[in-house]
Amino acid sequence: MAGADVDVAVLGAGQAGLSGAYYLVKFGVDRSLIVDHYERPGGAWQHRWPTLTLATANRVHDLPGLGIVEALGTDCDALPAASAVPEYFGQYEDKFGIEVQRPVHVRRVRPDPAGFAIDHVRDGRDATVIASTLINATGTWDRPFIPFFAGRNTFRGTQLHTHDYRGPADFAGRRVLVVGAGISAVQLLIEIGREAPGAQTFWCSRREPVFDPGPFSPERGREAVARVERRVRAGLPPTSVVSVTGLPENDSIRAARRDGLLRWRPMFTAIDADGVTWDTGERLDVDVLLWCTGFRSSLDHLGPLHLREAGGGITMTGRLATTVAADHRIQLLGYGPSASTIGANRAGREAARNVAEYLGLT
Repeated sequence: MAGADVDVAVLGAGQAGLSGAYYLVKFGVDRSLIVDHYERPGGAWQHRWPTLTLATANRVHDLPGLGIVEALGTDCDALPAASAVPEYFGQYEDKFGIEVQRPVHVRRVRPDPAGFAIDHVRDGRDATVIASTLINATGTWDRPFIPFFAGRNTFRGTQLHTHDYRGPADFAGRRVLVVGAGISAVQLLIEIGREAPGAQTFWCSRREPVFDPGPFSPERGREAVARVERRVRAGLPPTSVVSVTGLPENDSIRAARRDGLLRWRPMFTAIDADGVTWDTGERLDVDVLLWCTGFRSSLDHLGPLHLREAGGGITMTGRLATTVAADHRIQLLGYGPSASTIGANRAGREAARNVAEYLGLT
């Protein structure tokens, strides 16, 4: 549109961003800018711990037009996610001519008469580009979340987040308390318990984990997505899918339960220099607090647009809830129902379609 440098800016080139970029071309949007924070393809996958394979991860879903097995030419389950996904994404960008400028650090997005002014840093220099519309796909990896607890800053041991985990060897001979009820918490608890020599592991979370021995049916998947979608349409912060579906009980989890590695405790109430305490008076001395407490959407750069509601969320609308209700020129991918790897492709298509409609191309 008049006065804009590009018709659309895509911020983030992980799975959702690449899916959106692919479909933008399909819908005839060719004046686009795609930027990514990282130095190479792969999104946040390139920063996952070395022992995480595609079989144990929340499996990366095939991008439109080129599957991961087709790209890599092999069964991928045993491959490390931190290397396999970057290779796949890199091949994908090459095959479809998706030009990603990287590393580009977006400082802020602010209103402009022609759309949005995107202030960013590239090659050490400040720059600004004006875009008529925006697809934000910046993910969550850069915003690990650790809840507040009294005394947390007094703890003399080691505190780290899933974001910082590199492998079980770091925990040999140490007493480790894993905090969280999601898939990552269970995976790391089992890995440390089995592979860190002399380590003692403990586990707690705010809610008691629910293990589901049955298959993950399409109906339960749709209900999980629908619940998150209802929240974001109401302007509330999204919840996790696990809170709806429970944890899948596979062979590894069943074996860990038999071996006593998954003994759960309710959440402690305070932290001191040497460990944690409960309101019952019970205490536990530990050397490590491993916070597997999730992530929050990386949206601080959108602050100047004032999109958040009083409830802390961003009200979403549209067929798949990818459109910001307060400004239909903005598409959010990886927020709410599009946060899963499976949902990213459908959301990418929908966001691209919405951009094309706004630009009058469909």
